[in-house]
Amino acid sequence: MCGIVAAAARNNIVPVLLEGLRKLEYRGYDSAGLAILNGGLQRLRSVGRVAELAAQADSIGATSETGIAHTRWATHGVPSERNAHPHISEGLAVVHNGIIENYESLRAELSALGYSFSSETDTETIAHLIHHTLKSEPDLFRAVCRTVQRLQGAYAIAVVKEDEPGRVIVAREGSPLLLGVGEQGNYAASDASALLQVTRRIVYLENGDVAELRPESWRVARADGTPVERPVALSSLSADAVELGRFRHYMQKEIFEQPDALANTLEMVGGAKSLQAGLFGAEAETLLGGATSVLILACGTSSHAGMAARYWLEAVAGIPCTVETASEYRYRESVPQADQLVIAISQSGETADTLAALRHAKALGHHRTLALCNVPESAIVRECALRFITRAGPEIGVASTKAFTTQLAALFLLTLVLAKLKGRLSDTEEAIQLQALRHLPAAIGRALELEPQIKAWAERFAMKQHALFLGRGIHYPIALEGALKLKEISYIHAEAYPAGELKHGPLALVDKDMPVIAVAPNDVLLEKLKSNLQEVKARGGELYVFADADSEIAESEGVHILRLPEHYGRLSPILHVIPLQLLSYHAALVKGTDVDKPRNLAKSVTVE
Repeated sequence: MCGIVAAAARNNIVPVLLEGLRKLEYRGYDSAGLAILNGGLQRLRSVGRVAELAAQADSIGATSETGIAHTRWATHGVPSERNAHPHISEGLAVVHNGIIENYESLRAELSALGYSFSSETDTETIAHLIHHTLKSEPDLFRAVCRTVQRLQGAYAIAVVKEDEPGRVIVAREGSPLLLGVGEQGNYAASDASALLQVTRRIVYLENGDVAELRPESWRVARADGTPVERPVALSSLSADAVELGRFRHYMQKEIFEQPDALANTLEMVGGAKSLQAGLFGAEAETLLGGATSVLILACGTSSHAGMAARYWLEAVAGIPCTVETASEYRYRESVPQADQLVIAISQSGETADTLAALRHAKALGHHRTLALCNVPESAIVRECALRFITRAGPEIGVASTKAFTTQLAALFLLTLVLAKLKGRLSDTEEAIQLQALRHLPAAIGRALELEPQIKAWAERFAMKQHALFLGRGIHYPIALEGALKLKEISYIHAEAYPAGELKHGPLALVDKDMPVIAVAPNDVLLEKLKSNLQEVKARGGELYVFADADSEIAESEGVHILRLPEHYGRLSPILHVIPLQLLSYHAALVKGTDVDKPRNLAKSVTVE
């Protein structure tokens, strides 16, 4: 959520700031703004897209060597120009991601000191507090250090002062922020994709860090002023990885990148004859081998991956598994289990609810922790004892696709490793499952060839207001994911149920205007599912069935069948989600919605 770009350089940084904001649009936002130093402090703000802000900058010929920029996703105060960042306090400008939990008491204190507020935001409080601190501590860097010690909550901030060109101060606690070390200057941003235009040399800030950027230098200290060393890393991202290329939308690009994403994720087992626990870290054999149960913490799409993994973990590894919605877990009294493996799943590794849930679990005494994430340097990865990086590459579209399938592949790998450590995986079965994993990218490629048929379905589907998704067993989480994708980007109201629950309530919704989508692999529950589909047909419902090639379900009036090329055994959920992603994408195209940036949503949810 929200995005920050900042620069102190020896050339005009306005194009860098604006291009950086464009690269951060995927995070979700409703307004944008920038502040630059050019013989004084100049601020531009707009409600809407970065393109509108860029037009403003072009119209006045904005140039500067020092500046900060921001995309805002509204938390405190409605989307409006007066609530857009940067916020100013007498020549000092601040941009901010996150939420300041004690802003009301700080605002009351500052109001009593004579400061007036022009916005409803918590961010304006930071600007005034730094300005007030400068009265007793005139150095901007030390003033920011003192100020952040009074802030409670999660934040990443960038600060400039009109009489100090060539200097930017940044700080982070909870919200992601990194530095970019370039040839023409030094930079900061919410993620590396915003800085690839100028550098791949990245410095990852830790919680509690405050940094100073100058054109020729940078330094980092703790909030108490103690200097610290942070290494410079070379980002593995490339500029091409975040370009659309031949595709119309990032979501479309990412759907079709799934064979490569899975191949990259599974590369370490590509030529292996057996699985090694070390795939998950140096201490994996000890920490995984001693685990007696599993607790999965995740939100949204990642929680659906966890729900599917529960079936694998219990059936294959024989280990009890609980899946918790991360945003709820720490607000109830749970019973910690000393030898439980806690898995935190997050595409970005910065999901605030998942990170807070992980910290809560650790506070309860859980030390067997595993991060399953797509970003190697993220907070969740750094805070876990074990880690698995999915290597899906940058995912820009808000609706997750390749992150989900690579999470599933990683969770299946984990299942096999746990089963092996528990003595439940024979050499023969291990070889069979490894071969299935190696063939998975090719199988996904064949599933993507169904796109023309799915387009035809989407034409009819897009006219509907509601949809019902059904699945049984391990494919129920896939039905949940299909429903989530449809409502995320097409705004069609969709719900998912275990098919056996139809007659316990949802069947009342079925009529000719309620399309019912069924995930129907040829597994042990197929006959049960067929009975459920008959219940829908008997009540005039229209069925859209995603079946396997050998599923004996006949097409008839009101029953539309799309057959996947092959049945894929335990890995079937990974194949069956592909046509559901395509259906949602093409339904959204027909409806004309903003596919990559759906309303009200953000890619990286870094606030509660």
